[in-house]
Amino acid sequence: MTSDRKGESALGRGLDALIRKEKPNKTETPDVKKTTTSEKKSSKKSPVKSSSKTKASSKERKSRKTREDPNKIIVDGVILEVRKNPRISLWSARSAAVLRFLKNTKPAFSISKEASALIEEAVQQKYPEIWEMFEKEDF
Repeated sequence: MTSDRKGESALGRGLDALIRKEKPNKTETPDVKKTTTSEKKSSKKSPVKSSSKTKASSKERKSRKTREDPNKIIVDGVILEVRKNPRISLWSARSAAVLRFLKNTKPAFSISKEASALIEEAVQQKYPEIWEMFEKEDF
């Protein structure tokens, strides 16, 4: 296989097989086609400018939304995360001992339900403003 032929083959070229390089023609002479191409390029420049204005206006809209409620993006992300996985983990040997004692001494005692109720009450009291942001959500 010659080097010219190998260069044309897609096998063994990796990313080069996906990204084709145009070979410049050494014998090209300026003609009408090149003038047409340059005219096309100049005409393409004006739509690009208008699209950049469109992008700027969308950026302005996004910044206005952020200015209205800067925590909205964070709140939305947290809601999605909690809906996927509402569990939290914590380490407290004494609390674990008390809750396991209650599980072994009270019929139908649920460690999870009790821990949830205790944590919700404590979080609501300590962080009432943040708690209100999530009160209307149905988890």
